[in-house]
Amino acid sequence: MERKDNKTQVIVVGAGPAGIACAITIARAGKEVVLIERGKFSGSKNVFGGAIYAQPTREIFPDFEKSAPLERRNIEHKFALLGEDDGTVISYRKNDTVSYSVIRGKFDRWMAEQAQKEGVILVEETVVRDLILENGTVVGVRTEIEDYYADIVVLADGVNSLLAKHIGLRADLKPKDVALSVKEVIKLPEEVINERFHVNSDEGCIYEIFGGSMSGMLGLGFMYTNKNSVSIGLGVALNELVEKSLKPYDLLDKLKQHPEIAPLLKGGELLEYSAHLIPEGGYKKIPALVANGVMVCGDAAMFVNNMHWEGTNLAMISGKFAGETAVIALGKGDFSQQSLSRYQEMLENSFIIKDLRTYQDLMSGIAERKSEFLGYYLKKINSFFEMFTSVDSVPKRQKYHKFIKSIFTDRKISDLFKDFWAVVKFLWSILVK
Repeated sequence: MERKDNKTQVIVVGAGPAGIACAITIARAGKEVVLIERGKFSGSKNVFGGAIYAQPTREIFPDFEKSAPLERRNIEHKFALLGEDDGTVISYRKNDTVSYSVIRGKFDRWMAEQAQKEGVILVEETVVRDLILENGTVVGVRTEIEDYYADIVVLADGVNSLLAKHIGLRADLKPKDVALSVKEVIKLPEEVINERFHVNSDEGCIYEIFGGSMSGMLGLGFMYTNKNSVSIGLGVALNELVEKSLKPYDLLDKLKQHPEIAPLLKGGELLEYSAHLIPEGGYKKIPALVANGVMVCGDAAMFVNNMHWEGTNLAMISGKFAGETAVIALGKGDFSQQSLSRYQEMLENSFIIKDLRTYQDLMSGIAERKSEFLGYYLKKINSFFEMFTSVDSVPKRQKYHKFIKSIFTDRKISDLFKDFWAVVKFLWSILVK
């Protein structure tokens, strides 16, 4: 087949939230776009905690709540600080809908169907092996079957993004720059979920979990309620797992047995197990996002805000920006790096880069003091509430004095100063710097 027969205006690689948002934006402008997905269907290869955010989703799909396969609207957010066999849970509840729990296999498939209705050509079960370059410009993609050409190629192929690596836009990922997340979906009757999580049938609850089996490590757990199931998982920095020879599914099993978690999952049936890499590098690890004929968005661009557990919204909006940039470039007939740099400018002026820049020192700061903030102080919080709630005929003032004294006897003054200074530096970086 001649090149002209395999030519389109834009090729988007990866049919996740970023790729679909990009492709549908281009199609709505009346431009030709081909969306290539390596999985059997959109969403078959995608793994995440369990929630999509309402506001950014409406930017791409204004009426998504009417037809999208949503599980529950999340009205309660809980933060569980776990010790070995105890825990402190802080809860925030509000009826406003900020997010919905979803099953990615269902939701991504729905998004892809909406994109097809708008004119996107979806090609599934096709692996893009490499990019085609001519005179330093990306002009197409090489699949396992044949070559396809385009004026612009958008890479939304996930955290590994070998394509971006092949053309020098990003370096090799280091273990400290990613977390390995494992997740299980546990089947439970709807009425059991409602009773245990204190919600109605259309309402959901999110848990963010600190400590427990991940105590002292760069790791966090999560739990989301679906209609007839609960998604539970955790993510731990890959270098931690390697250095300590830990298996993430062992950590997950231990987390599920914790006294704070086990009653919520009791009697459940395992439906699904999955694992996935999550970008952890933040602002400092964002790769080059634009080159001649190509843009990078979503997880491939390391767009994950670990502080706020945001990923799908960054993916969707970055995909939208890439799509809008492609439409303008097509109108001008200019696909150079300079022309496509509008995408970079849009990102710089958006919450995406601004938020990632705000937390650019977060991971390094936590990594430096992880055993303190994700180990010692979590246990100390639980020991305070144990002391505060116990009744044993010991005078309360005596208990308070003993607890405060333990802070200074358990740790050296120099270590306490380092901990304090780490908090000050972090607050300075997000509020002033």
